Amino acid sequence: MHFAEYLPQLLLAWSIQAMGILSPGPSVALILGVATSRGRLPSVVAAFGVACGSIVLAVATVAGVTAILAQVAELMTVLRFAGAAYLAWLAWKAFRNAASTPKLVVGKVGHESVWRTGLAGFVLQISNPKAIMFWLAIASVGGVGDAPLPVVALFVVVAFVNSFLGHGGYALLLSSAPVRATYVRARRWIEAGLGCFFLFASFKLATARL
Repeated sequence: MHFAEYLPQLLLAWSIQAMGILSPGPSVALILGVATSRGRLPSVVAAFGVACGSIVLAVATVAGVTAILAQVAELMTVLRFAGAAYLAWLAWKAFRNAASTPKLVVGKVGHESVWRTGLAGFVLQISNPKAIMFWLAIASVGGVGDAPLPVVALFVVVAFVNSFLGHGGYALLLSSAPVRATYVRARRWIEAGLGCFFLFASFKLATARL
């Protein structure tokens, strides 16, 4: 087995994934909300949850599951509305935070469990059909699903690392002291803005033709 013969497909697949990570979407918005309101550790855990979701999508891509979903309209419709419902729930949480008046202290971590924060990132990643569209683009590259197990394992591991480094970078940046201090001063506007973004994303997802 020669890794070199699979390298072009792997590099192209990882490049497509990187493009998706660099295009801010619901996952980055979730990390923004967690980072500014609860601090660094919870936001990194949220990024870890998103990266774990990327493992599921990578394995599904290798197994051809994403391609099957694209061919079965009913399944995509169910997944689309599930993702829209989850985004609407995130919007409700953001609007609720905007309307509340907590005594937020910079550097203080919120009360929500770290486990639930990671789970939120994971669920958001695997329930977003737009993320699946990026993985469908990766699946169209071909060559990875038929590769030997070590190559497939390398593909999945690097996909996880890419996702964690990218979203973890967002978490570190957005949880920095200057950003959190800005959040304290403009918390209502930021939370309301996040709520509007999640609500708009939910509407677009629910009405999109995938």
